Amino acid sequence: MGATEKTLEAVRAMAAAMEERRVELTQLDAAIGDGDHGTNMHRGFRAALERLQASPPGTPSEVLKAVSMALVSRVGGAAGPLYGTAFLRASSALSGREEPSAADVAAALEAALAGVKQRGRAEVGDKTMVDALEPAVRAARQAEGKGVAAMLRAAAEAAGEGAEATVPLTARKGRASYLGARAAGHKDPGAASTAYLLAAAARAVEGS
Repeated sequence: MGATEKTLEAVRAMAAAMEERRVELTQLDAAIGDGDHGTNMHRGFRAALERLQASPPGTPSEVLKAVSMALVSRVGGAAGPLYGTAFLRASSALSGREEPSAADVAAALEAALAGVKQRGRAEVGDKTMVDALEPAVRAARQAEGKGVAAMLRAAAEAAGEGAEATVPLTARKGRASYLGARAAGHKDPGAASTAYLLAAAARAVEGS
């Protein structure tokens, strides 16, 4: 299986994860946000699959760019622009690479993180998706010598730990920041969805 098909498999797995976790993510968001994160992410990835089916991509970069465009157009709130930026930056990082190496994929994750931090002006500790994505990038860089599948697994595990670490935090960004101390005790939905997406991608690549 070529890299483009593997990337498509990863996106299909991500879409399935957002469908499976839709209620959970919406419940997390209902506690500290608008209560629509799960529904929005499910809709966005469903639109991404439709876009990819309508116009089959030729490279991994084109796959990620199509996902970016679908998320920006179909996901409401802050998640659409943030995830759209993440996938677009990752797409740009993989431009011209038909068979990306583990180092290339790690660089794409790093570019996604930079885009999210620039767009959302968030850092680790602000109780956002950055709390999952930044440790994921750090783990990916440390594991890139083990191959793409092992690297993504390490990134996903680190993202999961990062998402759990948001539970006691007081939010400093987004709607949850308006709650002050009341946001503590709840996992950030964006960090949770980030971890689920990376875990889905890791499983897809491992199984391909």
